[in-house]
Amino acid sequence: MTTDSVVIMDCEYFPCWDWFQTFVNASNSRMEQHEYFVRKSYRNRCYVAGPNGVICLSVPLEGGRNQRTIMKDIKICTDEDWQAVHWKTLESCYGRSVYFEYYSDALRAYYEKTYTYLLDANIASLELLLKLLLLQKPIQLTDAFEKDVFVDKRAAFLPTERSGIVQPTYMQPFSDRHGFEPNLSMLDYLFCCGRWS
Repeated sequence: MTTDSVVIMDCEYFPCWDWFQTFVNASNSRMEQHEYFVRKSYRNRCYVAGPNGVICLSVPLEGGRNQRTIMKDIKICTDEDWQAVHWKTLESCYGRSVYFEYYSDALRAYYEKTYTYLLDANIASLELLLKLLLLQKPIQLTDAFEKDVFVDKRAAFLPTERSGIVQPTYMQPFSDRHGFEPNLSMLDYLFCCGRWS
């Protein structure tokens, strides 16, 4: 990949380690907002370490997950209080982690805000991560669906597959029970390790 290559990526909810590494290391990246929503992806979910193993936090969508709607038009279903559930899960799983208390106010503020569109919630989650990790990186969106791109990473990050990016291990909550769980949401790294190193 050359330094001028544009990397086209999907837009994830509190992105996983592999996605975040790719995003941070890309000199020029754009998030695709004109693709159709992809089921069983990180676009509306993230994974965290829990006492009984990995927990999926999923943002509910209007029309369900089987819709054929472009990403920028996907609406969040407000019938459920998903934000309260996600926040309580994070408190329960990471409340005793080294950096949870340090970052909890900023995270709580994210979960107290109302989001209409999934894209807005995802971008806000990425902006928050960048701020808390003390990283300055522009977030750019595509203007139209990118058909011919040099580096296409829209389908590179799926919960069922690893991208091959090597992740250093660190002490996670419950790792004494389950061992190290790779490629969780960057929230896991944030609460366990603090700032980006």
